[in-house]
Amino acid sequence: MQLTLSQLESLLRTLDAGGASEFEYEDDKLRLKIAFPRGAAVSAVAARAPVSSPVAAVEAKPTVAAAPAEDLVAITSPFVGTFYRAASPESANFVEVGSSVKKGQTLCIVEAMKLMNEIEAELAGTVAEILVENGKSVEYGQKLFMIRKAP
Repeated sequence: MQLTLSQLESLLRTLDAGGASEFEYEDDKLRLKIAFPRGAAVSAVAARAPVSSPVAAVEAKPTVAAAPAEDLVAITSPFVGTFYRAASPESANFVEVGSSVKKGQTLCIVEAMKLMNEIEAELAGTVAEILVENGKSVEYGQKLFMIRKAP
């Protein structure tokens, strides 16, 4: 794979706009690692993929905002992208309404430009509501889940 200067500039703009702090890609002919001087909120793990469709798994810390009810917390999307409830169409959903979750547990994936961003629970509790339908587009800051805080 050959990367042109305009493609590299476009990639850098996209990563910067998305708030990524690191990006890594490797195939048989190319190894690319980009690091922005930001906090450790996003860590990239390169995944082997065909040259035509590079994919990287990214763990992202979602924004947590207090909901109107005192014991509910909204988990919001840190990216614009596509919301997926499971790792693949054949896999079981990460969580369901009523599921108990631990801090750091994966709740869903938001795909943004072929980057698979795992959205994790920021607190322990119970999934009270899933606010987005599988496969639908989400916006930055959009509420994805309502989590009832564990006592």
